[in-house]
Amino acid sequence: MPELPEVEITRIAITPYIVGNVVAAVEVRGDRLRWPIPTELAELVPGQIIQWVERRGKYLLLHCPAGAVLIHLGMTGHLRILHDGSDPGKHDHFDLVFGNGIVLRLNDSRRFGAVLWAGPDPFGHKLLSELGPEPLSDNFDGPYLYRRSRMRKLTVKQFIMNHKVVAGIGNIYANEALFHAGILPATPAGQLSESHCEQLAQSIKNVLTVAVNIGLAMLDNSDGMQKLGYFPQQWAVYNRAGLPCPKCEAPIQHRRSGQRSTYYCAACQR
Repeated sequence: MPELPEVEITRIAITPYIVGNVVAAVEVRGDRLRWPIPTELAELVPGQIIQWVERRGKYLLLHCPAGAVLIHLGMTGHLRILHDGSDPGKHDHFDLVFGNGIVLRLNDSRRFGAVLWAGPDPFGHKLLSELGPEPLSDNFDGPYLYRRSRMRKLTVKQFIMNHKVVAGIGNIYANEALFHAGILPATPAGQLSESHCEQLAQSIKNVLTVAVNIGLAMLDNSDGMQKLGYFPQQWAVYNRAGLPCPKCEAPIQHRRSGQRSTYYCAACQR
């Protein structure tokens, strides 16, 4: 599933191709993604200039004078920039066709993604209105986490994956951030000290920043990714059950928690 860094790299990758360009047409091939693609897109978006592309959590917003197109990549979705008008494939569900011939195409084999019209007040949209602060923003820090975690009984991993607490932290980066902060994923959020919260906030920022920088390096050193935003990474704990911890060489542990895979080092995380 594309997580926040992958969505951010997608935003960066598509921006120079679509910002400042006029949408000539909207093409929908089977409107059933997570929700139906609204018919109003084909009426409102053609003739509009894409003014800027923004990420909010794991959502992309393509802003134009009339409002914003909201895109979520779901579990398997990815965007491509096409220059040659290639025929769509089986899972190519949505195109934005620009007047200069460029096509922004959404491919989503499992159809859990979304393309919606967010209107002229996109941050009032129900999918965005209750999102917490961006983890890479100044509004997200240790004191904020400490305030929000008081009296919370759920695990710290569930806490930081709650998008009302902080926007866009998915399972992979929650595992990684908790490892680097030295905090066990099962720790009740309300038991975190101020020092723990400071360490965790900084760890979240660090692992996301490193991931974004890896993606940027791939963009800079290639002719582009076939699946924009997807890039290989090396994890400290995620998907490494039984392998040695990179810090102490104890075997990485694995358990299922809340239908999610949780990875941790029982020696390094307390």
